[in-house]
This record gives sequence, structure tokens and C-alpha cells, in this order.
Amino acid sequence: MNTKLTLRLDENVIHRAKSYSRKVGKPVSRLVEDYFIALTAPREPRKELSPIVRRLRGTLSGVNIDEDDYRNHLLDKHL
Repeated sequence: MNTKLTLRLDENVIHRAKSYSRKVGKPVSRLVEDYFIALTAPREPRKELSPIVRRLRGTLSGVNIDEDDYRNHLLDKHL
């Protein structure tokens, strides 16, 4: 059963939501519903990290790498 809900939002947020809605082809009400479903969905308990992943965790912290660096790496590797 669908029920009406009134939301009061900043005008700019509404404009951006409508623009996004047109872009993805979903009504704003469906976007809000999907968000509420995701927000209230039961969460799975965190899985324990494997020993290898635990050792690798944090090895890149503080390193400034972005998508351009990765693209350049792939170009160097494959050309």
C-alpha cells in the first residue's frame, strides 16, 4: 500500500534530486523509497579479515594515488 509522505527540503536539494531522477529514469519518490529501504535494511555482521588482508591493510595510507595514476600505469604496462 502506498501512502503519501510530505518532506521539507532545501530548494537546491530538490532541484538536484529531480535532475538526478531524470538522469536515472526513476521518480524522486522511488529514489527516496530505495534510500529508506537501504537505510533500514538489516546489516550483515562484519566478516573477519583474512591474515593476508590484515597485513596489507593500511599499506597505502598517506599515499596520494588517483585514477590518472592507475590509467598511466595501465598504459605503461600494455603499450
